Parts: sequence; structure tokens; C-alpha cells
Amino acid sequence: MQTLFLYTTSECHLCDQAKSLVAPVVNQLAIKMKEIEIADDDWLIENYGTRIPVIRIDGSSDELGWPFTPEDLIEYLTE
Repeated sequence: MQTLFLYTTSECHLCDQAKSLVAPVVNQLAIKMKEIEIADDDWLIENYGTRIPVIRIDGSSDELGWPFTPEDLIEYLTE
């Protein structure tokens, strides 16, 4: 089963929106979602602090940054 990483942080309303959008799509495609809290790691803060929410599929270097639509997400996940 593939894993989708959602880079996020607490009190991020855009991250909450992204999670609500991502959850039904990953369920439909049988993909596991794992939230990555960027505040726990200086490198993650440096790389994602101004870009979250960002998603990345495990094993890929390609990322999809906000804003994205359900269609964008499905295209990203099925490439």
C-alpha cells in the first residue's frame, strides 16, 4: 500500500482544508495517509514552513503544494 505524506503543522487552517480534501481521495484509492508535523524538525521548518500544506507520495521526490483540487490530487496520485 502506498503512503501519502501530508506536511502540516498545528493551527494551520489551510492544512485542515487540505486534509479534508485529501482524506476521501486516499480512501477511494486505498492509499495510507500520514501527517508529518513540520514543527518537530528544523529541516522541515526550513523547507516547508512557508509552503504548507504539501503532499508527497512515499518514494517520490515530486510534491504537490497548496492550493490543489481533488482533480489535481487524483492526477498526482495516479501518474
